[in-house]
Amino acid sequence: MTDPWTPALTLPGAGSSPALQLDGTALTKAALLRAADRVDVSQGLVDARGRPHTEMLTRVVAAARARVPVVIGAGPDTLAPPPGSLPADAFLVVATSGSSAAPRTVVRTLRSWTSSHPGYSALTGLGAGDRLLLTGPLSSTLQLFAAVHALACGVLVTDEPAVANAAVCVPARLDAVVAAAPHLRAVVVAGARLSEQAAHRAADAGIAVAEYYGAAELSFVAARRWPKRLTPFPGVEVQIRDRQLWSRSAFHCLQIAGTPGGFSSDATGFATVGDVAWLHADGSLTILGRGSEAVLVGGRTVIVEDVEATIGSLQGVRDVAVAAQPHARLGATLVAMVALTDGASLPGVRDRARAVLDPEWLPRRWVVVDDVPRTAPGKIDRRAVRAAMTP
Repeated sequence: MTDPWTPALTLPGAGSSPALQLDGTALTKAALLRAADRVDVSQGLVDARGRPHTEMLTRVVAAARARVPVVIGAGPDTLAPPPGSLPADAFLVVATSGSSAAPRTVVRTLRSWTSSHPGYSALTGLGAGDRLLLTGPLSSTLQLFAAVHALACGVLVTDEPAVANAAVCVPARLDAVVAAAPHLRAVVVAGARLSEQAAHRAADAGIAVAEYYGAAELSFVAARRWPKRLTPFPGVEVQIRDRQLWSRSAFHCLQIAGTPGGFSSDATGFATVGDVAWLHADGSLTILGRGSEAVLVGGRTVIVEDVEATIGSLQGVRDVAVAAQPHARLGATLVAMVALTDGASLPGVRDRARAVLDPEWLPRRWVVVDDVPRTAPGKIDRRAVRAAMTP
């Protein structure tokens, strides 16, 4: 059996080469390794919950070098299982954001991460000498994986936009990242659907846009260089079963603790988180969204993310979230929560929405807010949206 700890996380390049420039602190590779060697690993588990970025990454490196698990979470109160309760090859223990369902803890091996590095490098074009901008908390696997991959490839990890020539972000933050970082040549987006309008704006600024689809439980499933379509990530097999996307790869998680949410797996190694998708004849994929966000309105299936993408592209809309409410005759109707741009009016936005949306897709009720609720990584906090929209 292949050792899940081989290869360990290594840091290429000279010891004097820069590795981190985070939280106002700069560390060379040698300084980072010295700091990692000072981390106490004697308990058989490293706790990195709620730590500043530099300290969190130092602890991740320390855990990989010592072959012990590391617990990642947004705060010290997130779930931290006793070391003895974890499988012998467990490395990363991370709480998901719970944007659509109850938070849960996902456990994975180190190899399930490092084995995807070549595919991610090919997708992003990142390599030694690049400078990657983090745009969210490292408790998000989107940001944490990007940082670990960067360290493993000799890429400087930074939180200073003026320094970066590449970035990783959720789609909702793409415009702001492009505006803040003047030297960008590439951006990687994931965590939600990328709008064509935002991708066009980044491309018009001379920035290469890469997108991937995945989940904390599955890791990578599909990816693309915009404007191409999503295709299965290297090393991933996909199937569509009852409209749901299933995948099989070496990147899947080892274990899930707590409420599994939409996660299901079978004896053949395929698993799903319940996302609805189409598999086209050419092998490309269209991800329609989480099955729990597919709503029957008057007998038609409406994908909430599609409605959000359409409304979000309208003049006057800065941000949007859509939720479903039960309806005695139609089964459900939609409610839109919108944050407007300065000077925009809700009647104008509603008129523009009415011109481009079918009746079933048109929200029956609209609520104007200062900001749409989002999780720390930047995803729509759907539980908060549903709670706020409940009459």
